[in-house]
Amino acid sequence: MQAWRVHRNGEPSEVMELEETDRPTPGDGQVLLKVRAANINFPDALLCRGQYQVRPPLPFTPGVEICGETQDGRRVLATPNLPEGGVAEYVVADEAALLPAPEALDDAEAAALHIGYQTGWFGLHRRAQLQAGETLLVHAAAGGVGSAAVQLGKAAGATVIGVVGGPEKAAAARELGCDLVIDRRSEDIVAAVKEATAGRGADVVYDPVGGDAYAKSVKCIAFEGRVVVVGFASGAIPTPGLNHALVKNYSIVGLHWGLYNSKDPAAVRACHDELTELAARGVVKPLISERVPMADAARAVQRVADGTSTGRIVVLPSGGAR
Repeated sequence: MQAWRVHRNGEPSEVMELEETDRPTPGDGQVLLKVRAANINFPDALLCRGQYQVRPPLPFTPGVEICGETQDGRRVLATPNLPEGGVAEYVVADEAALLPAPEALDDAEAAALHIGYQTGWFGLHRRAQLQAGETLLVHAAAGGVGSAAVQLGKAAGATVIGVVGGPEKAAAARELGCDLVIDRRSEDIVAAVKEATAGRGADVVYDPVGGDAYAKSVKCIAFEGRVVVVGFASGAIPTPGLNHALVKNYSIVGLHWGLYNSKDPAAVRACHDELTELAARGVVKPLISERVPMADAARAVQRVADGTSTGRIVVLPSGGAR
């Protein structure tokens, strides 16, 4: 089979190599899946760079989530077991963790519903307790993780303010349903949020960026606001001033979705049921900006690494436009 492999750490476009390799062999409790669609995530770029919290042995195949097909023809969502990730024609995955692919979504959309939307749901509902009528500020609102949070925030009845970089991403964020879009390249985030909320600030901040995004967020956080720390796509990990959190009376909460798979797998399945229902009603639908063939996977991962992509880029190993 074909698989993209990384033999040394570095930029994805430089270290990912398309190779012929043996199909992986399932172990106890695992199944072999044919990859129908592999969604590209920012962690795939970090894996290539050797900067992710998990460092698989070299060589490895990136790709942390897929829509796959079982031997009996069922469409399922899976998180492949590294070092044999999803940017390949076949993967193995733990059978107990497979989730049914929503019928309302095609392969590419289904592949993108898993990690990003689960992260958004747990971050907004379990960690931040987002309520209808509150104001949600989403950074990188046109990206893969941010776009999911925008849709989930709107589904929860929140007023959603999206922060983006550039007019193309601003247009995408508006189409996603943001009530207000702030272009960080040309607008003052703090002033815009305060103006939109009559000085109150954002009740919940969803931050997959870190760095300057976090610093500005806590300057426009509401009384009893909650900042959900999702990731550090900017590459800069902020150092919170706990005296500031005390004086302004806000909470800083972390979200590591992967822990729920081991700590509370029943909650993951319950969340998937809810996401499937939202997809069936058309309330959420992953924003797929590109469906690319296997040959273009390295360039796709590099675009995500560079932050130039909008929504999700999905690799289709068979080359079809599913």
